[in-house]
Amino acid sequence: MGTVGVEIAVKDDERLLLALESLAKQTRLPDHVLVAASPKTPDRLVDAARARWPSIHVEVVRFEGGPVDARTLSLPYLREEVTAFLDSDEIAPPGWLATIVAPIEAGKAAYTGGPTRPLRAAENPIERYYELLEASIYEDLVPASVTYLPLGNSAWKTSLVLQYRFDPRVTAEDHDLETRVRRDGYVGLYLPEAWVYHDKSNETSYLRWARKRYLYLFQMAMSMIKNGELGERLRERRKPVRHPLRYVEAMMKPFALAHAWVRWSRVGDPPPARPPAST
Repeated sequence: MGTVGVEIAVKDDERLLLALESLAKQTRLPDHVLVAASPKTPDRLVDAARARWPSIHVEVVRFEGGPVDARTLSLPYLREEVTAFLDSDEIAPPGWLATIVAPIEAGKAAYTGGPTRPLRAAENPIERYYELLEASIYEDLVPASVTYLPLGNSAWKTSLVLQYRFDPRVTAEDHDLETRVRRDGYVGLYLPEAWVYHDKSNETSYLRWARKRYLYLFQMAMSMIKNGELGERLRERRKPVRHPLRYVEAMMKPFALAHAWVRWSRVGDPPPARPPAST
């Protein structure tokens, strides 16, 4: 077995400590855990992350911006042969890390990813919507194309991430990266058995929900415009999420798409040349 690192990007989220606790209970412990923290992450949270679990090596580094910026700026800190990404609101069962890195170490895949399960029963309509939405992603979209795998709960051959890097112009960094490596022939695998719990207990504000969903739609549209996949996405036949909030999201989509077209016309340029082959 080679070396394995785990990265968690965080802004100001107390659930980080639960994510770290779950890593300290893995049947295969990570060789290194990098917490890529925002400057707004409270010092007490950083201190607890560094000191509470002596069985794992936790390194906390602050980076400017939010979690997406942190993932880009933290690339020089990825030193292990395989890097797994876990979100601060995810909790991994004990066998997760061993399961998600196994196909990469066996040479069967360049990256892998698994689904999420709700940590507890939904207590309000927003939590229920996210529960149905994530079920739709992992039951409909991901089996059809692994480019829909979220970066949280995924594992990568580290040299591949360092070779392709994240495009700072496209904040749907997971979809953009997965699309580019797939086009160059690298294999990604969806592993239903590599699941993690997803804690959505702080989702109570409809305004916050609307902002997050609009941002997601805008980010995905940017990635698809960049990668020439917009027409393919519009032709997809996807089962609708049976929840009233889906109508609100449907109304936001044209505005998010127009916003993405305008933004890409300002920041986009011809795609870079194909990266050199991995060593």
